[in-house]
Amino acid sequence: MSRPYATDEQYERWYIGECCRCGRRKNKAGAWPDGHVCRTCFDRALRARGACPGCGQERVLPGRRPGDGAAICPGCAGFSQSFTCARCGFEGKLHGGRLCTRCAFADRLAGLLDDGTGAIRPELAPLADALLAMENPLSGLTWLSPRQGRSGSAADLLRRPGRGEIQLTHEAFNGLQPWRAASHLRDLLVACGVLPAIDKQLCAFERWLGIHLATVTDSGHAQVIRRFATWEVLPRLRARADKKPLSTGSRGYAVGQVLRATEFLQWLSGRGLTLSGCRQADIDAWHAGSCENHRSAVRPFLQWCMADKLTGRFQLPQAVTGHSTPMPDHERIEHLGRVLAGHALPLRTRAAAAVVLLYAQPASRIVRLTVDDVTCEDGEVFLRLGDPPSPVPGPVVGIVLSWVRSRTNMRTATNRNSPWLFPGRRAGQPMRPDYLARLLNEIGIPTTAGRTSAIRQHVLETPAPVVADALSYSQGTTARLAAQAGATFSRYAPGDHDRSPSKETHDCLVAPGRAPCCR
Repeated sequence: MSRPYATDEQYERWYIGECCRCGRRKNKAGAWPDGHVCRTCFDRALRARGACPGCGQERVLPGRRPGDGAAICPGCAGFSQSFTCARCGFEGKLHGGRLCTRCAFADRLAGLLDDGTGAIRPELAPLADALLAMENPLSGLTWLSPRQGRSGSAADLLRRPGRGEIQLTHEAFNGLQPWRAASHLRDLLVACGVLPAIDKQLCAFERWLGIHLATVTDSGHAQVIRRFATWEVLPRLRARADKKPLSTGSRGYAVGQVLRATEFLQWLSGRGLTLSGCRQADIDAWHAGSCENHRSAVRPFLQWCMADKLTGRFQLPQAVTGHSTPMPDHERIEHLGRVLAGHALPLRTRAAAAVVLLYAQPASRIVRLTVDDVTCEDGEVFLRLGDPPSPVPGPVVGIVLSWVRSRTNMRTATNRNSPWLFPGRRAGQPMRPDYLARLLNEIGIPTTAGRTSAIRQHVLETPAPVVADALSYSQGTTARLAAQAGATFSRYAPGDHDRSPSKETHDCLVAPGRAPCCR
């Protein structure tokens, strides 16, 4: 296609100008009563809505009133062009065919999800309804634009199920590439009820396992690893997923078991050995040359090999459990004070940090909290972490309630009606625990050391069984921590002591006028 201009100087003169709003020399997006505007200012002005101070009507407010610069409607500003959608009459930014963003998005979706009859495939109608109901349809239109027309783009992934090229099953989505885009679409389909619910981490592990097995060059090793993963690792993951959603840590541990098993087999081959020919001396040599993390991860594989009689009997070294050093309690209180007074810090991070430092909750448990876990009763705010719910001290109430009212990631189809207290960017999913922990570390809150310090202080001030029930810890864990911390409640018997549980926990965990464990 030939250029409509002859020289670069002509292009500069025809298409480039100084924006009357921001003062930058940019491509002209429109000629308005106050001058030429660039694309950025054009779009920003058309997002402003409200009552026009000139005529009082509820309209889009792209104009500027002379004198005070107040935002006014196109009629009061003297615009010669109209911003009204030719189909629905909505006033705002217009796209092809003079359609508003929502109508343009609807046409785009109808074309992509067409089953060949000129209508959306019936099974995908819930997906189309959910996408069109998002508060900000421009996000959806933008989602369909990158890599448009190329294989693996969002538009391509939507078009293929519409035409029946991809079956609406989880197995069909496991092998799609790019996997991140395919996983996002799968989450949307699950949230809409098109696909049955399935554990996200379990899906991720199964997808990773297929990729990993393809990289194992030795067919004998690949067969053993496949058997180990199929009959040992996956059943444990599925059993855990049936009880509660898997965390990224659980998936990472399963991945580590498979990786260490693969490395062990390769190590044996490098020494000219087979699995059946492995002896106790070889096991000792592997353990002597490996770090504690690798020794722990390969242990389930060796136990499975012995149980299936793939090897002889071995004596495995005792597993070593490491414990992080808790921070001093005064340091935890200093971090808590910084969070409460840090109004410049992100509200999401402040709310999560308060839960870590007050209630000793790990990031994997915090992201599973829902807005229904924050309750109000008789003028007090409670956080349901266990039974009974834990009271929220006064200085923290404002942070928690403000975050509930202004949660992020709520304006698109991904999490439009999300119940999660910390919504993620994936449909129906909360925030990833590792990402939340990274946000806390960025403001100087060490999550593991902080919650370890908090739980130790709780068991020092409160009987371990009470702490276990209120904060969803196991009785054994709190009893062990109490013994390590030198607590004096060793003769306390859990259960009903003719006293209200909520009153008991309130008195123990939060004394009047102060936060839990805050002196």
